[in-house]
Amino acid sequence: MTFELSREHEEFRRTVRDFAETVIAPHVPQWDKDHHFPTGVVQQMGDLGLFGLVAPEEYGGAGLAPEDGPFTSLCLAIEELGRVDQSMGITLEAGVGLGINPILSFGTEEQKQAWLPDLVSGQRLAGFGLTEPGAGSDAGATRTKAVVDGDSWVVNGSKQFITNSGSDITSLVTVTARTGTREDGSAEVSAIVLPAGTPGFLVEPAYDKLGWHISDTHPLTFEDCRVPVGNLLGERGRGYAQFLAILDDGRVAIAALAVGLIQACVDLCVEYAGDRQTFGGPIGRKQGVAFQIADLEVMLHASRLLTYRAAAMKDAMGTPGGPSMKDFKHAASIAKLYTSESAVTATRIATQVFGGYGFMEEYAVARFYRDAKILEIGEGTSEVQRMLIARGLGLPVE
Repeated sequence: MTFELSREHEEFRRTVRDFAETVIAPHVPQWDKDHHFPTGVVQQMGDLGLFGLVAPEEYGGAGLAPEDGPFTSLCLAIEELGRVDQSMGITLEAGVGLGINPILSFGTEEQKQAWLPDLVSGQRLAGFGLTEPGAGSDAGATRTKAVVDGDSWVVNGSKQFITNSGSDITSLVTVTARTGTREDGSAEVSAIVLPAGTPGFLVEPAYDKLGWHISDTHPLTFEDCRVPVGNLLGERGRGYAQFLAILDDGRVAIAALAVGLIQACVDLCVEYAGDRQTFGGPIGRKQGVAFQIADLEVMLHASRLLTYRAAAMKDAMGTPGGPSMKDFKHAASIAKLYTSESAVTATRIATQVFGGYGFMEEYAVARFYRDAKILEIGEGTSEVQRMLIARGLGLPVE
C-alpha cells in the first residue's frame, strides 16, 4: 500500500500551516507564560474544519471517503499546529481522539445527534476521563463507581490529567467507572457521559505542568453526580475495551504531534546555526554542530514516514485489501514509540545547539524542551508500546 501524500493533502497542509503561523504563532510566548487557553482560537480551528475531518457530514463533519485520507488529514493538521505550539496540537488531538471519537464510535444515534454537532464544529470540546490517582493502564484499579438509581446513574470518584475538561467551552467528559463485579471477581468497567455543569461534577484547579502550558488540563471530582441511564456509552462493561479501541488512533496522532516538534527543532537549529557567529564564522560550519543537526533530519524523515504509514493504514482499514487491525495496532505502537522518543532527543539536541540561549524561555527551543517529555507518556508510555510491539512479534511478555 502507498502512503504518499496526495496533492490535496499537501494543499491542506499549507492551509493549516498558514493558519498556525499567522493566527497562533505570534501569541504563543505570552499564552505559554500566562498559561492561557485561547478559546476563541480553538473555535477558529473549528471554523477551519479541523475538528470535523474524520466525522460524517450528517454531524457537520467533512464526510471524507477513506480514499481521501481523513485520518491522514487530521494527522497533518496536528503536525502543523504542533510545529508552532504543542499545546494547540494536543488540544485538537484530544478534542477529536478522546472527545469526538468515543461518541462517534460507540454512541447511539440519539447520543450522536445530541452531542456531536457542537463538538465537530469546534465550538465545544469534550474530554475522556480514564486515569485516576491509582489507575490508568490497570483498569481493575479503577475506583470511580457508578450505580443505577431509578432512571439515573449516580457517579462518585475522581479522575486526573484530563485534557479539555475544564475550559469555558467544555461540553462533556466521558468517564470510565466501575458499574459492577464480574463472576470471576474482576471489575465491570463502563463508559458514561457526564455533561459539564452537572451537579456534583467538580472541575478542580488546573495543573501547574512542566509543559503544555496552553493546554487545558484538570483533575475532576464526582460527588453524587447524577445523569440519565441513557448516558451509558456503548455496551455496559465494555468501557475500558472501548477506550483501548480508540487509543490506537491516538497513538498515531501523538506521533504526528511529535513530528511537528522535530520539524520545529530542525528549522530552528538550521536558522540559528547559520546566523550564530563564533571564531569568524557560523557555528553550522563546525562538524560538532552540523552533524547533530543532520541527525535531527534523519529522525524527522524516519518519524514522518512511520507516522504517515500508520495513518494511511488507518484510512485503508475496512477497504478491500486493506490492513488488518492487528497490523495497524502494530504500526501505531511503532510510530508512537519511535517518534516520541526521537522528539525528546531532538529537543535535547536543539537546546544544546542554542547553548546558553537554549536555556532561556524567550527562545522557542526551551518551550519545546519542556513540552517534549509528555509525548513519551501520554496515550501509552514508551514501556507500554514496547510491550505491545513485543507481543505483536509473538513474545509472551508481561
